[in-house]
Amino acid sequence: MGFRIVLFCVLVPCLLLLPLSSSEEVRVRVEGVTSIAQTDDNFICATLDWWPTNKCDYNQCPWGKAGIPNLDLKNQILSNAIKEFDPLRIRIGGSLQDQVVYKVGDWVKKCPHFKKREGGLFGFSHGCLPMNRWDELNNLFNQTGAVVTFGLNALYGRSKSKEDDSLWVGDWDPQNARDLMNYTVSRGYKIDSYELGNELCGSGVSARLDAVQYGKDLIALKELVKELYPNSTTQPKVLGPAGFYDEKWFSDFLQATGPGVVDGLTHHIYNLGAGVDSTLINKVQDPYFLDQIAQTYKDISNTIRSFGPWTGAWIGEAGGAYNSGGKDVSHTFVNGFWYLDQLGMTSTFNHKVFCRQALIGGNYALLNTSTFVPNPDYYGALLWHRLMGKIVLRTTHDSSPYLRVYSHCSKTKSGISLLLINMSNSTTFTVSVVDDLNFYPEERKSVDAYNQQQREEYHLTPKDGNIQSDVLLLNGTPLVLTESRNIPAMNPELVDASKPITIAPDSIVFATLKGFNAPACA
Repeated sequence: MGFRIVLFCVLVPCLLLLPLSSSEEVRVRVEGVTSIAQTDDNFICATLDWWPTNKCDYNQCPWGKAGIPNLDLKNQILSNAIKEFDPLRIRIGGSLQDQVVYKVGDWVKKCPHFKKREGGLFGFSHGCLPMNRWDELNNLFNQTGAVVTFGLNALYGRSKSKEDDSLWVGDWDPQNARDLMNYTVSRGYKIDSYELGNELCGSGVSARLDAVQYGKDLIALKELVKELYPNSTTQPKVLGPAGFYDEKWFSDFLQATGPGVVDGLTHHIYNLGAGVDSTLINKVQDPYFLDQIAQTYKDISNTIRSFGPWTGAWIGEAGGAYNSGGKDVSHTFVNGFWYLDQLGMTSTFNHKVFCRQALIGGNYALLNTSTFVPNPDYYGALLWHRLMGKIVLRTTHDSSPYLRVYSHCSKTKSGISLLLINMSNSTTFTVSVVDDLNFYPEERKSVDAYNQQQREEYHLTPKDGNIQSDVLLLNGTPLVLTESRNIPAMNPELVDASKPITIAPDSIVFATLKGFNAPACA
């Protein structure tokens, strides 16, 4: 008897610590009559950064040889991972881009490597892009069909203000950029867009520019692009300012440039705070915290409406947690709650592109920095790219905020595709999708009940139920590279369309509803 009493006293506290499982039925309403926003076809984007091997944060050096100067561009996994998107948008840029010179033309005599330097921007000296490395990069892009954005050095030719050590003054000198563009054109390399500078807007990060001066410089870049790419059908877009949103700075900048200059208004997002933050894993699972950034997306949309209706908002760089991300979180399954939710949220605010920091490098990379093996978010990005079309539909429900739901017109098929994220670790949601085209709510039925087509479902869960796992399961099967180092097939589970969608705790589901009648998708 005594044994039983002791056992009871030991077990009860443990049981109380376990989450109580529950199930909740949810009706998700999709308004298919009109769209609320539209993305670019190539909404998904990933970055390549300049960081050298000795870029270190929090007593770790997570970049290895993943920076642009050192990356193994012939790695088969890298090539295969890019090819799968057919195409993947890639942005070349980052903190050190404003210290990069291009070894081309008659003006640049030396080609230095990045070195640690006290007093240098971000603690580094100037670096260099030799043309043989530019050739190698473009060989990779040509082989994989990548859509390329190149970030130019916006501090070239300027000097620091004598009154303000963070402010750089004077006109941008476009000569080095001109020489690089001339070389690029002569070799037939395709560039989708040029971006001027990195995080120089507002209060800047290590350096900053005046909004009107930057506007003047972007006009100069636009004229240079027009001169060197006279064919308007193949002319690269011009992007900027590639930094953190500041309402006055952005509005002043747009007014300074005027219409027809800025093709994409790029801003950066690191809304999770520092990578070393011990609460990072809680933040990526907290819908109330994740919702806070929505105001920024709304504000920048309002700024465009008021001062630059000719342009569109881009997330030019988003790593979630800054300083290379969190080493135990940013490359694991749980980070998908933040990443995929941000894709859904930004698309509803009419953002055209979302560039993830990084394709490879740091803790937040889509590919493992040393092995190149895809991390879970790679597969989430790939499914979004394949399934979610550019037309965004209003999607609502009255259930828990831990259930996030977004819907778009399907990318290649009829009907719609949904993204459903269950951030709860204890509640299973069974979701019926109803069509708000029906004006009689009491007669609403599950949309799939009106047709006999099977629904396609992609259920993403972590290996062994560990949300900090690097191994992702698709419909219960681990996603691992094939023997030939190719990305594995990602086939859906076919489900009786009359049944609700079941979203297990700590899981992510993509679903395609072929029979959903959405006039906005016609």
